[in-house]
This record gives sequence, structure tokens and C-alpha cells, in this order.
Amino acid sequence: MAFLPDESRSLPPPPLLNKGSVWFGFLGWLSALADNAFNHRPVLRAGVHRQVLFTSLGFFIGYQLVKRAEYVHAKVDRELFEYMRHHPVDF
Repeated sequence: MAFLPDESRSLPPPPLLNKGSVWFGFLGWLSALADNAFNHRPVLRAGVHRQVLFTSLGFFIGYQLVKRAEYVHAKVDRELFEYMRHHPVDF
């Protein structure tokens, strides 16, 4: 998968309920409600299956984005510590 390289598997997974997954899940649910409103359907009662689908899709996307962000931060930290180890005089 190009989104996360294989070296990211060595990192521990983020918690299932994190800020990104909850936020994107909430945005997915709001987008389903907005779709109902724009199409002149009852906002909360119509398309409950669509609300669940959009919420779970948003939750998954948020979780994957948090995993990607943690990988990028770990990669930058690794490069920074490697630089500090090779150039101790500068620090």
C-alpha cells in the first residue's frame, strides 16, 4: 500500500478511538444528514443505513490518517536523532 510503507508496521497502532477517527466519523454522519436535508428527506429518520455507512467510512479514513501522521512523525524523529548521533558537536 503506497499510503503506508511496510516499515510503518513496526510502529504500535494508534488507539481505536482517537481524535481523528472520532472527528471524521462525526463529519461523515453530518454529511449524511446534509445529504438528507438537501434532498428534502426527513433529516434524522431517512437513510439510517446511509448514516451508518458514512459514519463508519469517516471513522476508517480518520483512523488511517492518524496512522499516516504518526508514521510521518516517527520518520522525522528517527532522521533527527540519527543526525544528532552523527553530529554531536552541533548539540
